[in-house]
Amino acid sequence: MAVLYGVTTGNFNKAVARNQDRFPADFSFVLSGEELDNLIFQIGTSRSHGGRRKSPRVFTEHGAIMAATVLNSPQAVRMSVYVVRVFMRMRQELLGRAEMEKRLAQIEKTLMGHDSALHDLYQKIRPLLLPPPESPRPRIGF
Repeated sequence: MAVLYGVTTGNFNKAVARNQDRFPADFSFVLSGEELDNLIFQIGTSRSHGGRRKSPRVFTEHGAIMAATVLNSPQAVRMSVYVVRVFMRMRQELLGRAEMEKRLAQIEKTLMGHDSALHDLYQKIRPLLLPPPESPRPRIGF
């Protein structure tokens, strides 16, 4: 994340440490030993040549946004503005979708009403479409 925001890892870690209250557990947390082992296994990092002394701090989506607000690098400021614009656009898209779903529900309700009316009309017209019943023939003979 330090690279993403254009700062050194040390400066990034210092900024996060100075602003611990901005990073609750659902924004940022330290990996457990088991999680770290699993991560190392997945990416194939060797432990025999140095490596980490402490488990790394990881950030959720909200933590990544908060990290941009505590850093003062020009790139972090640009990323922060970018993220805000993305969320504004997402909100507009969701509102547009909600309006479309509301309109589709209205159309469906109208069509169901029409469907019911057409069914009733068909039931009334159907007897008129059938051939008239044959009248009984008068009996000839005894």
